[in-house]
Amino acid sequence: MSSRHRLPGFKLSIGLAITGLSLVILLPLSMVAVKASSGGWKSFVAAATSDRAIASYGVSFGTSFVAALVNAVFGFAVAWCLVRYKFPGRRIVDAIVDLPFALPTAVAGIALTALYAKTGLLGAPLAKLGVQAAFSRVGIVIALVFVGLPFVVRTVQPVLEGLDVEAEEAAACLGADRLTTFRKVILPGLVPSILAGFAQAFARGVGEYGSVVFIAGNLPMKTEITPLLIMTKLEEYDYAGAAALACVMLGASFVLLVLVNLLAAWASRSQSEPKVAVA
Repeated sequence: MSSRHRLPGFKLSIGLAITGLSLVILLPLSMVAVKASSGGWKSFVAAATSDRAIASYGVSFGTSFVAALVNAVFGFAVAWCLVRYKFPGRRIVDAIVDLPFALPTAVAGIALTALYAKTGLLGAPLAKLGVQAAFSRVGIVIALVFVGLPFVVRTVQPVLEGLDVEAEEAAACLGADRLTTFRKVILPGLVPSILAGFAQAFARGVGEYGSVVFIAGNLPMKTEITPLLIMTKLEEYDYAGAAALACVMLGASFVLLVLVNLLAAWASRSQSEPKVAVA
């Protein structure tokens, strides 16, 4: 006996969904793999493992990791203030957090470059201290912190709002001070969401181009990110080489996507009522 769905139109809906995903996502990504393999395996390996490519991987993944760590700390602090404190301008601050989502990345890159250049408002005092922000890896980290902060805030914020305040009150009644309550009652429930936000910010930073290309300096082997190297190869009509690098980044993005989903599942399971354990 054939099963019937409660809602009509299942076959039509799933057909449209699969067709849309295939045309918009699967087909373009498969063409990247096809183009990368057009020159043969040896050509693919040579392009993906060249000294310049490996150096660009180091810049992209290294700066993204550092920026994600910074965002994990400051993103948690912002989420904590928005959830736990009531202050004038709170809604404005909450709206500003989403600004990197709406702002074109090229605009952000130009603004950050002007701000952190040696003659900029923040770049000048940093230069006096011997710190070159713009046109260095420091500038790349700054740009990636700018675009990645909202991911941590918006991942931690709803989990923080869902924590039971009664567990904190119970810990206080048992004699726990604020630091112990935070460490043993609050933090365990937030760790999965912080890690999920970290992974999202890291994945966002690895693929970032617009905000980085202006402030990085784009020196090969030093401050050249992988997306820029892909664009360079396309301008040189080295389509197979560009596709090879794109495949490497695609594989890394897939791994990060799996990691983000695993962390998100862990975070959802950890939103249950925390146990009060005060030593």
